[in-house]
Amino acid sequence: MKTQLKKNEKVILTIRKHWFVLLKPILWTLILLIIAMAGSNSEFGNFLLIGLGLTVVWFIYRILDRNTNLWAVTNLRIIDEYGVFSNNSKETPLDKINNISYRQPLLGRMFNYGHVQIQSAAESGSTIHKMVERPKVLKDTITQYQERYKQEQIKEQAQSLANAVDGQKPSGGIDIYEELIKLNDLKEKGIITENDFQKRKEKVLNN
Repeated sequence: MKTQLKKNEKVILTIRKHWFVLLKPILWTLILLIIAMAGSNSEFGNFLLIGLGLTVVWFIYRILDRNTNLWAVTNLRIIDEYGVFSNNSKETPLDKINNISYRQPLLGRMFNYGHVQIQSAAESGSTIHKMVERPKVLKDTITQYQERYKQEQIKEQAQSLANAVDGQKPSGGIDIYEELIKLNDLKEKGIITENDFQKRKEKVLNN
């Protein structure tokens, strides 16, 4: 991966296009190789060899394209790198992803590839990535680290609130921090409403 990682960022998963994307170039190369060998002594022999050479170049290009086209899931974002002759990179922060889904055709279920759709609030909007290997693993990993990222953000916000309100009393700050975490857990589980959460949070901070 060519993208530079941020501080405290680590790569969790790296996914590429499935090897099925090379199937067509392989078949065409083999077919033209057989035809070129069979017709090498004919009047079209040179044209067949040129066609075979171009197909081999195309095959090599597709291999390079698969190797350089990848999706990396980190604990902070999704990085989409692509480009054979140029380096291109797009990223989507985990907290900007609204939904991720995947679809597998019959062969996809057999050989473990599929088409992944990522809907985000970032500039990229909705993006479909085709012929992705291990689509379920990609989806589950993103979902898992989205939740972890969300919980880390909640903890940081709660700690900042606790420090701001009771900065002169470290022990009191810890109590406030813990109370806010508990209240947020209740809200996430649906035990209390958003309105109840805000009222109780205000009460904790005022105390």
